[in-house]
Amino acid sequence: MNTLRIATYNIHKGVRGVGLQRRLEIHNLVHAVEQFDADIVCLQEVRRHHKHLAAYFKHWPDQPQAQFLAPEGYEAVYRTNAFTTHGEHGNAVLSRWPVVKHQHEDMSDHALEQRGLLHVEVDFQTESQAQSLHIVVLHLGLIPASRVRQVRQLGLFIEREIPNDAPLVVAGDFNDWGQRLRLMMNGFGLKSWQPSQHLTFPAQLPLVQLDYVYARGMQPTGVHIPRGRVWRRMSDHLPLIAEFALPDVNQPA
Repeated sequence: MNTLRIATYNIHKGVRGVGLQRRLEIHNLVHAVEQFDADIVCLQEVRRHHKHLAAYFKHWPDQPQAQFLAPEGYEAVYRTNAFTTHGEHGNAVLSRWPVVKHQHEDMSDHALEQRGLLHVEVDFQTESQAQSLHIVVLHLGLIPASRVRQVRQLGLFIEREIPNDAPLVVAGDFNDWGQRLRLMMNGFGLKSWQPSQHLTFPAQLPLVQLDYVYARGMQPTGVHIPRGRVWRRMSDHLPLIAEFALPDVNQPA
């Protein structure tokens, strides 16, 4: 058995607060991502650029946020979900393992919300050989009926784009108040750590779990949510880190 460590984190575009109280947290998030020590980091609300904030903050990074946050040796893949007046933002995957290919699919359900999924395939190195691992990172909508339709679209995407026998991780901000999407995800063969809810939102006083890591073809073995004052200030979400046991394809049955 081999352990796969996956982190998911909605980084709130690297900025917290409003008006004159805004503060730049992207530099603190660099250290946060390093602390995950994850094989795969799935990020939501990641900025590619923003002209207004780049002019407002003296230390706004020159790089897009995905590349800026990637620890040394990691590959960063970013795709845009939403275009705004001054910039754009979307999902990103930071991978310790070589990226084979990636693609994006629009999941916008209505005109008021721009949503999407990012699919990345990597070569995951086990103790015996490299295996193909598929990762889907998404950020679902705020309206319950929209989320149901988006999960149905996810199921069709998986059926169309990902081999049935390939290990698969689906992670992100599901906006799933009350775990109402769990049965649909289970219907696609995707499982998550279930003994109890792991509260991730709001970061200051977590009341609900909105962030999930689901997996197919591997066994959930543990989950961890970093807590403490520093984690409460960097984003309105807390990160969720999940571990899975990935069977060795060469191991006898």
